[in-house]
Amino acid sequence: MRDYWLSKLFFDLQAPEAAKEYREDRGAVLDRYPLKPEARRAVEEEDVVALANWVNPYLLRFYFVATGKPEAWFLERIRKAAPCVTEVAHG
Repeated sequence: MRDYWLSKLFFDLQAPEAAKEYREDRGAVLDRYPLKPEARRAVEEEDVVALANWVNPYLLRFYFVATGKPEAWFLERIRKAAPCVTEVAHG
C-alpha cells in the first residue's frame, strides 16, 4: 500500500534546495510531514525494505541518491527485498 505523505516527502526532495536542507536537518524537514510513526521510523533507520512497501520504487531510489547514499548502498539493501521490488528497482 502506498503512503501519500512519505511519497510526497520523497517527491519534494527532488528539488536540490530541499534535498540540501534535508541532509542538513532531517528532523526539521520530517516534522513538516504527518508521517505515520512506522514510516518515520523506517526513514530514520534508512530501512529500504520497509520503505519499498510504501512508495514507488523510482521515488525510493531517488530518495536515497538525494540523501547522499551511494547507488551500491541502495542496491545492496533493495536486493534483500522481495524479488518483484528488485526487478522494478533495476528498471
